[in-house]
Order: sequence, then C-alpha cells, then structure tokens
Amino acid sequence: MPQSSKPTYYSLLGLHPWASVIDIRRAYRQLSKRYHPDTTDLPTAIATPKFQQINEAYATLSHPERRLSYDLKIGYSRFGVIQPPPDLNQPVSRSHDWSKSAYLDASDRPLSSGEIFALFMLVLTFVGCLLLAVAIGLTRGETAIQTHLLQPTAPVQQQIIHVSQPITHLVIKNKKIS
Repeated sequence: MPQSSKPTYYSLLGLHPWASVIDIRRAYRQLSKRYHPDTTDLPTAIATPKFQQINEAYATLSHPERRLSYDLKIGYSRFGVIQPPPDLNQPVSRSHDWSKSAYLDASDRPLSSGEIFALFMLVLTFVGCLLLAVAIGLTRGETAIQTHLLQPTAPVQQQIIHVSQPITHLVIKNKKIS
C-alpha cells in the first residue's frame, strides 16, 4: 500500500484495510465518544477537527461503493486476485459488478470456532443420514424383492385358480372313467 503524508481513513480509525463493517462501526463509536466536542475534556480546537476527520472516515468506509473507490485510490484491493482494477489513478464512477469479485459481502469476516463446529456437525449429520438411507435401502430392498417374487399378487392368484379348476375337473373325470 503506498504511503503518503496524509493518514488513511483506516489509520484514523485504528484499523486494517480488511476490517469488517462491524469493526469500523465499533472503532467509530469509541473514537467519536472520545473526540466529540460536547463530551470530551480536550480543547475544542483539537477535538473538533479530529472529530470531523473521524466522521469523514466513517462516512466513506461504512458505505460499500465509497469504500471500494477509496480502497482503489489508496491502492488496496479486495478483489485484485480475481479481477484487477482498470486504473488506480481514476475514481470508480460506474457501479461495481459484485459477482466478479471475491469480496461479496460488506460484513465479511472469518467464521468463529462455534460456527465451524456447527457446520461440521451439519455435514456429519447429512452424511450419516445418507449412509443410513442407503443401508436401509439395501437391507430392506433385498427382502422386499424376495417377498415380492415369492408371493404372487391377487390378480395372478385368481388367474391360477381359474386355470386350475378345469384341470381338476378333467383329472376327476379321467379317474371315474378308468
């Protein structure tokens, strides 16, 4: 990141460029309490300009499009890995296509250990359910096929009885004749 004589908005708020919107809001609230002309013990000549700088920094960094433009201006890019910015010396005037960037959410942050554990348990439960369904399908599926083949259905049984009745009458008649 190029260094200039003027401090960046991130350094005014005491943050890194990859800070989340929540971190920016927290830093702004703490600093605004400290430098607000009505609530500070500092002289008004010192507190007022510092408070105005903090307000300007927060107004820029809390708005996603303004923050993107400012990041490009200072040479920091969240999406430079996927798509390099066209020119760092000109401000971004067109709306940015967020689908082409790695920075999709203004409140992006790493997952906490509890969230990672919850995702792990969710995946583990899903895989367990799939394995259970396959196991039940294999064990019950074979027995269902076997019982289906051994037990004819009702229409088939009626056809067997209907065909076997004339044969029985023929056998009985043949025995009487002989």
